[in-house]
Formats: sequence, C-alpha cells, structure tokens
Amino acid sequence: MKSSEIRDKFLQFFESKGHTVVRSSSLVPGNDPTLLFTNSGMVQFKDVFLGTEKRNYVRAASVQRCLRAGGKHNDLENVGYTARHHTFFEMLGNWSFGDYFKRDSLLWAFELLTKVYGLPAEKLWATVYETDDEAYDIWVNVIGLPKERVVRIGDNKGAPYASDNFWQMAETGPCGPCSEIFYDHGPEIWGGPPGSPEQDGDRYIEIWNNVFMQFDRQIDAATGEARLLPLPKPCVDTGMGLERLAAVLQHGHSNYDIDLFQSLIKAAARETGTQDLANNSLKVIADHIRACSFLIVDGVIPGNEGRSYVLRRIIRRALRHGHKLGQTKPFFYRLVKDLVLEMGEAYPELTEAASRVEQVLQQEEERFSETLENGMKILEQALARDSKHLDGETAFTLYDTFGFPLDLTADICRERNVMLDETGFDAAMQRQKTAARAAGKFKTAAAIEYSGARNKFVGYDSLQQDAKVVALYLNGTAVQSVAAGQDAIVVLDTTPFYAESGGQAGDRGVLASASAGFVVEDTLKIQPEVFGHHGTVSKGSLSVGDQVNAQVDLALRARTVRNHSATHLMHKALREVLGSHVSQKGSLVDSDKTRFDFSHNAPMTTEQIREVEAIVNREILANLPTRAQVMSFDDAVKHGAMALFGEKYGDEVRVLDIGSSRELCGGTHVSRTGDIGLFKITAEGGVAAGIRRVEAVTGEGALALIQSLNRRVNEAAAALKAQPDELTQRIVQVQDQIKSLEKEVAALKSKLASGQGDELLNQAVDVKGIKVLAATLDGADVATLRETMDKLKDKLKTAAIVLASVTDGKVSLIAGVTADATSKVKAGELVNFVAQQVGGKGGGRPDMAQAGGTDPSGLAKALAGVANWVGERQ
Repeated sequence: MKSSEIRDKFLQFFESKGHTVVRSSSLVPGNDPTLLFTNSGMVQFKDVFLGTEKRNYVRAASVQRCLRAGGKHNDLENVGYTARHHTFFEMLGNWSFGDYFKRDSLLWAFELLTKVYGLPAEKLWATVYETDDEAYDIWVNVIGLPKERVVRIGDNKGAPYASDNFWQMAETGPCGPCSEIFYDHGPEIWGGPPGSPEQDGDRYIEIWNNVFMQFDRQIDAATGEARLLPLPKPCVDTGMGLERLAAVLQHGHSNYDIDLFQSLIKAAARETGTQDLANNSLKVIADHIRACSFLIVDGVIPGNEGRSYVLRRIIRRALRHGHKLGQTKPFFYRLVKDLVLEMGEAYPELTEAASRVEQVLQQEEERFSETLENGMKILEQALARDSKHLDGETAFTLYDTFGFPLDLTADICRERNVMLDETGFDAAMQRQKTAARAAGKFKTAAAIEYSGARNKFVGYDSLQQDAKVVALYLNGTAVQSVAAGQDAIVVLDTTPFYAESGGQAGDRGVLASASAGFVVEDTLKIQPEVFGHHGTVSKGSLSVGDQVNAQVDLALRARTVRNHSATHLMHKALREVLGSHVSQKGSLVDSDKTRFDFSHNAPMTTEQIREVEAIVNREILANLPTRAQVMSFDDAVKHGAMALFGEKYGDEVRVLDIGSSRELCGGTHVSRTGDIGLFKITAEGGVAAGIRRVEAVTGEGALALIQSLNRRVNEAAAALKAQPDELTQRIVQVQDQIKSLEKEVAALKSKLASGQGDELLNQAVDVKGIKVLAATLDGADVATLRETMDKLKDKLKTAAIVLASVTDGKVSLIAGVTADATSKVKAGELVNFVAQQVGGKGGGRPDMAQAGGTDPSGLAKALAGVANWVGERQ
C-alpha cells in the first residue's frame, strides 16, 4: 500500500466515524511562542484541550506535518544513522474533545489496522498504564487480544505518573494514561516486547499511541505531591507516524525502504552521481529535502537565529553529505521537483510554492558551497594533525568563519570516531559575542492565569462601549483592585479595543467610570479570545466588577485602519507587478505607517515602486466598499482568499474584500477604499536572503510626506536660483561645473607638483651612489605626492625618495626607490622607518610604498634621518 493510500484511507475511515477532517497546520505554530516547530498532531488543538478555544466539532482527524530538529524535540543528529528517525514526518491522528473515550478509540484503532490496512491481529501488541484497568479490559475482553500481548507499564522513572504510558502536557494541567500499539516484525529481528529488558531492539516497533486525557494534575501546596482530579470531559489524542506504518505495510524494516523515501533516495543518487542506494548520506539528503522544503513553504527562510537558523543547519547538513558523496556543485534544490511528485497532491501548498522553494535553496547552496569546501580543508588539516581529537578552537573557527553548525562538525567527528572538544567550543563561543550566539533561543512569554469567559469584541462596529471589569492584574498577578499610579492589565467582558494581532498594533484609549480613569497604552491578547488592556490608573481606583466606559482613541484607530487597509491593496499590487511568488513574510501596521515584508529576490526598481503606488491609488480613487464575511477556511481559499504567513486560522475565518484584494484577516479596516486618502511608499530594502521590506504611509501621513518633500524641493530650487521644474537641469549644470573645476584644480596641482619637484631636485644628496631625497610638499594630497614621486624618480635615475605632506594634523607619506636600487633599499622598509616616528606604520612594495601618521611634530626629524638610514643599508 502506497504512502498516499495510507493517508487517504486513514482520513476516510475516521470521516466515516463522524470525524471532521482538519487540514494540516503550518510547521510554524500559530501564536505559540513556547514551541519552535509543530512537533505533533495535537499542537493545533492545544488551546482546545486547555479550554481557551472552542471548535464547532467534537471529533477531528488529520494528517499533520511535523518537525523535530530544534529545541526539546531534536532528532537531527540521529537522521541517517537509524531506521526510524526523521527531521520531518507526518503524523496521522484522531481526537475527541469530550466526546468518545477509550472504548471507541481502541476499537477503531484495532479495526483500522486489521480490517482497513490488513495487518495480522497476531502481530499486534498493546501497552497500558499500570493502573489503567479500563484500557486493559478493552484490549483483552472486548477486542480479544491475548493477555500475554497486553503489557502493563508502571512508573519506571522514580516518580508517580512518570511513565512512558502516562502523558502530561506540563507539570500541571490535563494528563492521563496512554495505550501504545506495537507491531511484531518477527523472531528474525533482535529485540523483546515492550517492558522487557530487550525492549530497545527492533523486533517490536511502536506504531500508534492513544492518549486518554482524563485528569487535571495539581500539586498539593502542603505536601508537594501530585493529585489527579477527574476532568469533567475526558478527551482522546492519538498519533501514528505515517512513515512507520508505511514501513510495516510495505514489508520493510526501515522507514527509508518505503515508496516515498525510495523515490527521493533515487533522486539524491541521481543528483550526486552515487551508485550505492544504501549509502546513509542519501538517506540524510532524502530526509532533509522534505524538512527544508516544507519549512520554506511555511515561510521560514535560512538565517542566523531561531527557526531560520535551524533551517540553515538542516540545509548545510544535507550539502555536507552531498559533498561527502563527491558533489561539489549545487544539487539539493533540484530534488524539489521529485518531492512535489511524491507529496504535492497531499499538500497543494508545496506545489504552489515549488519555484520559490527551489530559489531559496539554490541561493543558500551557492552561498555555502565555497565555504563548505574551504571549511572541509581546515577540518581535514586539523584531523591530519590529530586523528583522535578535534579541539574546540578549530570547531569554533569552522562555525564562526565557515558557517559550520556544531552538530555538522560533530556529525563528521562521529563518522570518523573523533572526540570533539565541545567544552572548548563553548568557551570560544563565550569569548566571541556574535549574533549567532543567540541562534535557536526562544523565550516563553509570561502567561497570565485567566480562567474566565472570553470577552466579546465589538470594535468592528463601535469604538465606545459600556463594559464590566472581570479581571485585574498587577505585575502578572490577579488582584481585586488597582489604585492611581499603578500599571495594570484590565480584562473586560466586552471591548471595542482591538488586541495586537496579524501585524496590526493594539488600540489605545481610556477606560472611565464615575470614580476612576485608566489610560490604555496597548491592547494584547492574554489568551486567543481574551484581550488584556495594558496601561496605568490615571485617577481613583478600579476594582473587579466596576462598570466602565471603554473609549478607543479615534484618531489613532483611524490612522491605523487606513494603513492596514492599504497593506492589503499593496500586497495585491506587489503580486501584480513583481509576480505571483510574492507572499507576506511579516508586517507591522500602526498609526504611523505600514511595514510589509515579502518574498522577492531583487531590489524593486524605481519604476516598479511607481507602478505599485499607481495601482493602489487607483483602487483608492475607485472608492469601493469593503466587505467582511465569515466562512469556512476551505471555502475561503476556494474563493481566492489569501492566507497570510504566521497567522493561526480556525475552521471559520473572516474574509476581507477590499478593492480587488481578498485575504483572510481579523483586523480593522476602512469602510470604503477612498477613506485611505492617499498612498505613498517611503522605503524599500532587503532584510534577509530573498526577503524585501516596503514601508508606506497613507492619509494624513502621506500628505505630510508630500508637503515635506515639496518644501525641500522649493528650498533646493531657491538655493540654486532656479524654478522647481528646472531643478534637475540646474543640478546637472552645477555637477558639470564642479567636474570642470575639479579638472582645473587637478591640472594646477600637477603643475604645482612639477614645479615643486624641479625645485626639490637640488636638495637630493648622494649616499654611496644613490640619490637620497626627503622633503615635504605643502598642501599636496596623496595623488599629487604619487605624481611628484614618479617625476622625481625619472629625473634622479638611481634614487631613494620620501615625500610627505600634512593635512588637518595628519601626515601622509610616500616612499619610492628606483628599480636599480631596490636590491639595497626597500621602499616598504623606508616608509615604515619614517612612519614610526610620526605615530604610524606602513609598508608596501620594494619600489613604492605609502603610510600615514598622527604626530606631525616628529616629521622634520624623521625626514632628516633618511639619508643616514639609506647609508646604513649599503
């Protein structure tokens, strides 16, 4: 059974059981700073399990793309060395949110595996948590699995509930036992059943885990012991690796034997010229092209920090393995087409972004190919000196100079049984405080503990609302009241304030009651659907339960919505002018400007900027009404709505039509395009490889910019005594005049130098057959010194000459020695002799050298000693 069939049959089976099929979310978790990457199928449902988000279904199934190559879950170093480790993998999963529980979950799992996928029942084993009699009974008495093939797993980690068969989201909160399903590969493979001393062997392979969240784990404040309180609505969370299941169904032992990987391995062999398809490096490359391609699809680009750095590490590891196979030219990006053939049908977004993925990978390959070759030479030289140890300084040089991530160096060392001095590397890293030092660091935002109802947002239609204070926080701690002068966070039951999201800044304004005032300086989400109003109590005191009037700053909101609405029109215009590859990579919209990052590989030309401005302003002049409607995500995409990078979308989304643009957006916007007023781009530049940034202003901001530019033009015109429309012509005339005067000055300097040179000829003294001249040329620049030097050398024939000038307290020196005298006197040594006496140093060729100094007071003495210095050299 092919991998594509396994995916389809899984989703079809659970759809027949009343599950809603949910699309795979991005590898970049939406609005979750605690995770580097989506590493399991339950990530997109995390808020549902925590009770902070509601869905319109209670059963779900999905095939989720996952990545484990950074942070807590990092399998990178094992990829290519084991049968089942991957950076990127697909997780088949089904969920119940307070609906069905253990019985249905296990019955359906067994039915799918044996009836749909056709696995022999006698090959299946199961594990349950030691005290989970319910799950044990289902396996033995309902499903009929023999007792000897149902294993109870207890707490084997020295603490209560610290078991491989007890799952916890965190130290406290939802948790529960789990039941894992194993497949027996047969006695010809070494290994024992789960729970046995030989359980780490490869005979019994876990293929599916059913997690039963039925408890709320709390820590007793008095004893410090964990207590399990029953959850009112137990949930189910399951996960089955597609690659592992495919290996079983395709009668292979290694995941790399499955159809999907074999196609990619053959493609990697083709591009590297490798005949041995069992070579581990081909497995690494096949794995890494999946991870890298889907990261780029989901908006990550190679860089020096965080997710971008992880992507760069994976790319460079793949390139190193290509280099190991003898491929020194870019090859990795050529595998994207093969990946699309394998996975494009399941993930249409991969097909759509294929050309951009190729482009990003090719750029990174070309950037790294030369440094890879040079870095490998450094590494080979170090290992030639000591074949058993690699010192930390060399490892750091490879990292800092050649861009070798430490794990790449460690990978090479492991292959050659070389001990890597990681302590020395860390010490070198500490000494070198660079931007790369912070790569991969993610900080968890301080969480506000809030358990109340979500607030109602009315800010699309109203900027003023009577509301009730439902929670107050002081320094992150819940309190009942706050007093004048205190900084606090206020949660209201209803609010017109927009909380920062989707790149749009949060609203500002005031909360007022009969006895208190609160200045809202920012509005941020403390939970997905709970807004926190951050600010200061300006007068009186505010208490939980108080009634307030919430008033958004009208002027700030108006400017912000103009900028936000213009961003949508600009995005559409950029795609029209630059191409459909343009997609948003980040944005910041506030009352002052819109800042928009997008994928594009070259600076915008002046004409392209003008064209984008013209398109947007035509949309503004059309004064079309904007329209927002709520629909399912799939319907929205089907009708042409564009989803934006970095946003987390639910199953129902808000679709915004503004002008000819249709995007998914929860932000606030103008009623008609004409309300934007005027649009003007103020800046365009690069922020990363393949990423450009545009900044623009609208409305009053655009008017102020135009007026400022107009004032400057008039001032410049007045200074040049010209009319504004003649300014360009007048500037060209002035530039021509300046060039003409510069030529005259250069000619005069040359004439002056020639005259000074002739006068200096008489100052030359004969030192053992060499004419020696050391003199100062007043007002001469370096070019004049050089020109004078050439003329003096021609006239003096056999000579050693030093010329100097002083400008603004700095000394310029030049030394020249004729060719027939360089065997005795070197110009580089001569100029250094003088420079050291005037606060500098220098050097150069034997016949010509120059230097500088900062102490003119020593110049006369230094020049006076030149003749003796030359004499001593003969």
